[in-house]
Amino acid sequence: MSFLDAHIPDLVKQLKVEEKISLLGAPNWWNTTAIERLAIPSIRMSDGPNGVRGSSHFVPTPAQCLPCATALASTFDQDLVESVGDFLAQETKLKSSVVLLAPTCNIQRTPLGGRAFESFSEDPHLSGSLVVAYVHGLQKQGVAATVKHFVGNDQEDERTAADSVMSDRALREIYLYPFMLAQKQAQPAAIMTSYGRIKAIHCSENKELLTNILRKEWGFAGVVISDWFGTYGVDQPLNAGLDLEMPGPPRWRTTSLVLHCLSAKKLSMSTLDERVTTLLTFVQKQARRNKDIVYGDGVERSRDTPEMRQFCRKVAAEGIVLLKNENNLLPLSGKPLNIAVIGPNVKERVISGGGSAALKATYVVTPWSGILAGAPSNYKIQYHVGCYAHKYLPTLENNLKTPRGEPGWLCTFFAHDENGEISHPVQQFILNDTRVKLNDFLPKGLTETWSIKLEGKLTFDKTAPYELGLTVAGLSLTNPAYVDVNLLSDVSVGRAKLWVDGALTIDNWTKQTPGDFFYGQGTIEEKATINLTAGKSVDVLVLYTNTAPPDGEDENGEGRLSQPALMRGVRLGGCEKIDGNEAIEEAVAIARNVDAVILVGGLTPEWESEGFDRPSLRLPGRQDELFEKVAEANPNTIVCIQAGSAVSMPWISKVNSLLQAWYSGNEAGNAIADVVFGKVNPSGRLPLTFPARIEDVPAHLNHRSENGKIHYREDLFVGYKHYQARNIAPLFAFGFGLSYTRFSLAELCMKQVTPYTGPDTLQLDVAVTVRNEGDRIGSEVVQLYVSFPEIGLTTPKYQLKGFAKARDLQVGASREVIIRLDKYAFSFWDENEGVWQIARGKYGIHIGTSSDNLVVEGYFESAESHTWSGL
Repeated sequence: MSFLDAHIPDLVKQLKVEEKISLLGAPNWWNTTAIERLAIPSIRMSDGPNGVRGSSHFVPTPAQCLPCATALASTFDQDLVESVGDFLAQETKLKSSVVLLAPTCNIQRTPLGGRAFESFSEDPHLSGSLVVAYVHGLQKQGVAATVKHFVGNDQEDERTAADSVMSDRALREIYLYPFMLAQKQAQPAAIMTSYGRIKAIHCSENKELLTNILRKEWGFAGVVISDWFGTYGVDQPLNAGLDLEMPGPPRWRTTSLVLHCLSAKKLSMSTLDERVTTLLTFVQKQARRNKDIVYGDGVERSRDTPEMRQFCRKVAAEGIVLLKNENNLLPLSGKPLNIAVIGPNVKERVISGGGSAALKATYVVTPWSGILAGAPSNYKIQYHVGCYAHKYLPTLENNLKTPRGEPGWLCTFFAHDENGEISHPVQQFILNDTRVKLNDFLPKGLTETWSIKLEGKLTFDKTAPYELGLTVAGLSLTNPAYVDVNLLSDVSVGRAKLWVDGALTIDNWTKQTPGDFFYGQGTIEEKATINLTAGKSVDVLVLYTNTAPPDGEDENGEGRLSQPALMRGVRLGGCEKIDGNEAIEEAVAIARNVDAVILVGGLTPEWESEGFDRPSLRLPGRQDELFEKVAEANPNTIVCIQAGSAVSMPWISKVNSLLQAWYSGNEAGNAIADVVFGKVNPSGRLPLTFPARIEDVPAHLNHRSENGKIHYREDLFVGYKHYQARNIAPLFAFGFGLSYTRFSLAELCMKQVTPYTGPDTLQLDVAVTVRNEGDRIGSEVVQLYVSFPEIGLTTPKYQLKGFAKARDLQVGASREVIIRLDKYAFSFWDENEGVWQIARGKYGIHIGTSSDNLVVEGYFESAESHTWSGL
């Protein structure tokens, strides 16, 4: 009998104890364990939420890059997000994977959160609704969705240690709510646990979360997977309900450790069998649905067609939000114009945030390329960088060729002799990225310590001084006070040197200074300036070794190694060295003499990334200064911000137009151009509130870990709920967004679908008519908020409980949209009884086009109080 036809309980009985243990860990970063004796196959999984990276950081297979989650949420379009899930399912299979480690549905309680861009929204209903759509799209194609991170991974500060301290109401009504909606409406095949703690217990070993709530209360039947290195023990996670420890080789689920727990009765064989049964049921289901992938050749592939490009372009443009448009500056069209395109992101490949979202895109359309291609032929277009805003010098793959002339640079792995010196080459690769990641791949034949040489010819097209930078990853610097020499062999450390034309140019080898490169575990970028001649190449050589500096200390004489690092690698960057004052003055001079200016700036994956939180709302570098001076020189200034969350905008009153373009994927440039030149009428709406200042953020002063705790003192009042309760005017409200046309809402009508006799029969259809009152075809987002009667508890003024999109309304046309509400639209979590409750009373139904523009209203009345548990 084949594995596909096997009865899983019978198969579990045939497994040896050692085989059971091996199934609950992994052999490598991305695969489950195969048991050849019983024909149990391995299945592969892949990151991430906005594209399918494949199974190698080192030599990644190119993939399509879609917009980040906040951009997808800005569409307020479940159908579109479901089509994104469908698209990503096909991408997943191309990478010989059948599990996608996505979507992320943590709550954006602060825009400073390092992974805010990876989550949909500050609002739990919007987040959960879009997760449902995303999961449906994936799983209809046979790819397992992995909804993450369960629960409370809403910031990166001490993410593996901190306890997220919150009330039970906040946990249920805000942070668990999107996961609950996902399970109720889409039944995801997998859940990934958070790194941190809830009620002082790590989520990966929290039985209340994994067994009592997820499995018993909600009926989840899928597999529970740890985040990478997000496990902290042997018996506790197994007893709590964590099925699979990732990545492998396992640190905790080794044969010796698990057998020891079994012998000590800290773990029972029945629990082990339960975890194995769940894991094998999951593997069998994915193998049945994807026989050609699971039993295929394992080769990872890419695809790129005109239809796919058009899809990515459409999704990107749908997510762009028009936030300001004085004097109808946008769209730019009609008469011939002389425009300037200025800013640090104009020619950069800013397509996603950092960390799990990063991938090698099949292609990238920069804002510069998109604007050049999309502008009318009679436009004259100039460019200036204005200022730099990078955290690390830009990578150099476009300027490098191997010694033999191929694009990229040559990477050679070397084994060491008994003295730790380079001995002999092991394997060579040509790499097309100067950010070399070594966390999930090493060739066979390496010794315990090893080195790589990276060689290439570097060429620029302009004679100028150039600044080069060398950064090393792999130092684990979270808490230098705790150093265990017994961990030295298990910690990925490294050091590197750079030679240019044979001369030692940068030493990141002898002494190193801690930095946050690669998930917050690396050295600072050591820099040097060299003069280069246009078209004349120089030889560059980087030597990297996985050993620590000889003294084992940082430049302050302090120990550096505290815990195993998640990443290791080396990075070479560089660019022309410019004078900041002169660059801004040159950009201003250009702006003064053109008809309009498009400023493109924001953040990058190095500022907004997994592993660390942003230090402030401010734009990095001198962008604020550049934007203000350019806008003073030319009021017809259009600012386009590429970022995954909110940034401060001290120049907002001086610019006429503002676009929030998020991280829009590989079609970013074309999508921006489509909106700027009017090919697309923007219909994006903000899925989070933009604060006027950091002090207005609900989690202000409470977003960092203090003594191992992150206090969620804003409680239920996350995002717009806080601004409304405190009567604080935001910079831009939740749900806000402009269009090139105008809409009106009218004729609210409510209909009870079935007689209301209890919570399970509550289905209320709310209809409203949308009319296009302007002179362009356009789409409008209708948002429904519920207000509660007095229930004796502090409750937000308005809560989003439904939304719909009236698409492509012709000029003068009207359309009725219907939003269905169920029992959760009118319920709250009763902490005393541990149940959901609908209180008796009259509930307000408020409909509008943003959280602060509610123009139509009605009421729903519950004559009795109702409670329930489960879904």
